[in-house]
Amino acid sequence: MPDDETQTQTLNRGGAARTPAGPAAPRLPGAAEAPAPWLLRLIAVGLVLAALNLRPAITSLGALLEEVRDGLHMSGSVAGVLTSVPPLCFAVFGVMAPRLARRFGAGTVVCAGMVAIAAGLVIRPYIGSTAGFLAASALALMGIAVSNILMPVIVKRWFPDRVGTMTGLYSMALALGTALAAAVTVPLTSAMGGSWQSGLAVWAVLAALAVLPWIVLVRDRTPAPGTPAPDRSAQGRSASGQASRPADAPALRITRSRTAWGLACFFGLQATAAYITMGWMPQIFRDAGVSAGTAGVLLAVTMAMGVPLAFVIPRVAGRLKQQGPIVVVLGLCGLIGYGGLYLAPAAGAWVWAVLLGVANCAFPLALTMIGMRSRTGAGVVRLSAFAQSTGYLLSIPGPLLVGVLYQHSGGWGLPIALMAGLMIPQMVAGVLAGRDRTIEDEC
Repeated sequence: MPDDETQTQTLNRGGAARTPAGPAAPRLPGAAEAPAPWLLRLIAVGLVLAALNLRPAITSLGALLEEVRDGLHMSGSVAGVLTSVPPLCFAVFGVMAPRLARRFGAGTVVCAGMVAIAAGLVIRPYIGSTAGFLAASALALMGIAVSNILMPVIVKRWFPDRVGTMTGLYSMALALGTALAAAVTVPLTSAMGGSWQSGLAVWAVLAALAVLPWIVLVRDRTPAPGTPAPDRSAQGRSASGQASRPADAPALRITRSRTAWGLACFFGLQATAAYITMGWMPQIFRDAGVSAGTAGVLLAVTMAMGVPLAFVIPRVAGRLKQQGPIVVVLGLCGLIGYGGLYLAPAAGAWVWAVLLGVANCAFPLALTMIGMRSRTGAGVVRLSAFAQSTGYLLSIPGPLLVGVLYQHSGGWGLPIALMAGLMIPQMVAGVLAGRDRTIEDEC
């Protein structure tokens, strides 16, 4: 990394004279001059608003899943398909995000993503059929998928010297939006006459608000860090013949890295647990005799644990050479929480909600490890794309299988046993991914 910075500085000195930002060359990130403070503040607001919208489409549905099932006459298996749609969309559409960002600009893609979320959330409650509900959900989730992938890219572009702080900020906003939708969807539904359609559609308002800050970046075409940029590649080769080879190597051989596969499996298993929790946990509590409103609040508690821990866990993980101990602690919390759901779901509901919330904080840990397992920015982008796309593909069967087991067994014993059992390979994969090495050591 220091060599890359030295080359960039040398090229800047040897190129055209540095001038203040002008209309023909706006000083976007990656340019020599810092962007205007008002623009950075606007982008920070945009990041927070976008992050707030990355989970309500999922957790608001979890809070009202029983009403949606009854209204659309869904079986348990079909409801399982519905809870599997988020990771499927994240895997399919998330792969498209880097290519779309290179063609249209990251800001434009995120802006379009917010529009897709708002449109999907407005359409899906009123479309009147299961197939239509799934299609509209997929539209909203497509917007979430591309925005989810591009959030770290935008942070790195606009806030290169505050990556940790801004990552923590949008991670905190993401957790807050997740918890907020889980907590207030049922009360909002009651306040609007008890219509589950209105309770789901109201979240489109938040997505519409998130569109506004990103309109400013629609014209931004500056290549994102780690994405192919012909001008920088050419300069890098002229300054040093080694500049392009390290960036290209991981893309060709990343599948040979045990660390990359460990990260992909860890990411996929934690995503499996997260989407099972968001999709099914309120129903588990409701079937145990907990009221719908309280079940939604319990899910909100689980999701809210990510608000403070999104700051704490990455900082602690960054100070450790190996992140395996954190992986094990989170996994044990998950095992205890699932054990509690199996033995006494209603009696200890608040304790199990907190423990499962701690276990779900494997997500910020996974993102932190992705950043630590490569020496270069380009390697991090490629590792992130591989780990997230592969991980989301691996997570697709989990929520569906839970729905099938629930329908055919008539209870939650087998599904909860499956959830607990998946924590074991998650811990194994996390320990493997958390070793003190980089993908360049293995490719």
